[in-house]
Amino acid sequence: MGGMPSPGYANNDEKTFALIAHFGGAAGALVSAGFFGFVAPLIAYLAKGQQSPTIRAHAIAALNFQALWSLLAFVIFFPAMCLAFIPSIIIVIFQIVVGVIAGIQATEGRLYKYPLSPSFIK
Repeated sequence: MGGMPSPGYANNDEKTFALIAHFGGAAGALVSAGFFGFVAPLIAYLAKGQQSPTIRAHAIAALNFQALWSLLAFVIFFPAMCLAFIPSIIIVIFQIVVGVIAGIQATEGRLYKYPLSPSFIK
């Protein structure tokens, strides 16, 4: 990753970890039926959140969103196995789409405001 960082980032490391938080959340939701979308934002937060306010802001935004929706996927998934898959699939698709949108915004140096996302972590 050579060259100048995107506007809003002090360096390429900040951009990389912001992208890990957002795209990693979407990827985690995809590969785990929505259960582990919170892992990549948590890793970004723990690895670099205390060193960079920018990374911290991106990681917290993604973590708050993915933690809630991962919990909902877990709570809905098991009953849905008996009834139907559809609620879980909708949640997973929502996590993926919103995570990708946030990642695209992050590539442009903007912090995405996740919809339907609480502020568990400040």
